[in-house]
Amino acid sequence: MNTVAVKKTFILDTNVILHDSTCINNFQEHDVVIPITVLEELDHFKKGHQSLHFHAREFVRTLDSLSARKLLNGGVHIGPGKGMVSIKLEQALHHDLQHHFPAAPGKPDHQILNIGYHLAKTDASRRFVLVTKDVNLRMKAKAIGLMAEDYTTDHVKDLGTLYTGCRCLDGADTEMIEALHQEPQGIDPGLLQCTPPPVANEYLIVRNGRKSALAMFNSRDGRIRRIHRKTVCGIIPRNAEQSFAVHALCNPEVPLVSISGKAGTGKTLLALAAGLEQLSLYGQIMLARPIVPLSNKDIGYLPGDIQSKISPYMQPLYDNLAVIRNQFSQQSEMGQTLGRLLEDKKLIIEPLAYIRGRSLVKKFMIIDEAQNLTPHEVKTIITRVGEQSKVVFTGDIHQIDHPYLDSQSNGLSHLIEKMQGQALYTHVNLEKGERSQLAMLASELL
Repeated sequence: MNTVAVKKTFILDTNVILHDSTCINNFQEHDVVIPITVLEELDHFKKGHQSLHFHAREFVRTLDSLSARKLLNGGVHIGPGKGMVSIKLEQALHHDLQHHFPAAPGKPDHQILNIGYHLAKTDASRRFVLVTKDVNLRMKAKAIGLMAEDYTTDHVKDLGTLYTGCRCLDGADTEMIEALHQEPQGIDPGLLQCTPPPVANEYLIVRNGRKSALAMFNSRDGRIRRIHRKTVCGIIPRNAEQSFAVHALCNPEVPLVSISGKAGTGKTLLALAAGLEQLSLYGQIMLARPIVPLSNKDIGYLPGDIQSKISPYMQPLYDNLAVIRNQFSQQSEMGQTLGRLLEDKKLIIEPLAYIRGRSLVKKFMIIDEAQNLTPHEVKTIITRVGEQSKVVFTGDIHQIDHPYLDSQSNGLSHLIEKMQGQALYTHVNLEKGERSQLAMLASELL
């Protein structure tokens, strides 16, 4: 029996457009509806230098390139193989909703719901779906019988199989492990009988209960090479994964590194220590983190000058710098050098919004809390990296503070999934907490 697929019409919320300005191209043959309320909300984001301002402007330009008259009169084709896009004007609050929601004016979410509900009631032959990254709005839509979905185009497909950057090979042959220790040029990957084969810059723990070795697959010469534990700026790696992270951070052949792991695993500390160790190579270290304030308000709402506004968000970075400085006496040459870093602007600690747009040439750049970035923001940062620079993303993909991101849609997860296996990229997932026994216990049990 042949069944005809029901054509869908997707109703877009503002946050989807602010997340991805090209979103209307990702609904295949299905139609797209833009509530006029969404355009009103986009108008508030026209001016600014952050990612969401860029998306607002780009999306409005895209609509403007289409026929404005037809957008309000049945819609226009988005492109070959695509559906139609149209703008729907506001309507009086549907009588079915009057007892459930406040009057529509002043409530953009309710206006969007109302438009979607009117459409669904008017044309039963179509399937109308509200697309929003606001989980609360999705719940409201489902409560009134309107289908709702998250925007999942850039979602990581399966977190359970997300690339970790390293793996353990048990039961390895003793002679092969000894060869790793003795051969500076490494060994052939075929000797490991590793399934699936290692990808570029993947780290390996090779052991058999008696001997072990830490190694990495170098895709440039196709060899498995042993790596050595290395101390960076007084910080000593405490486990195999931290040794891998330090090696990646200090590898001049790899300009892009990501380090994931829960709180206390040493992500930011290792990145900062490695940057300080290589300061002579890069000239300047830039530490940045996205600011995700409470209620999703800009830091301009906070009192004081700019330094007072950003200080609470930047404090964890200063704390990591203090840990490194405590490894040396104030009278030592390194202690004095570290003390002058901020004054000499060899080390810059700023919110990410203040670094976008700069030319990143000969810099060691650390992006902390990268799980609070969108995939587009991560892409924007990487595409600005110039010659002789290195960019490091650190974060915990399970600790999201952004209101419209989750473990599958954040920029760090997206980066790990898309870049794995590339010769210019290395990823390491840190699993063991090293902050303290108490911190580790709390992380596991509470």
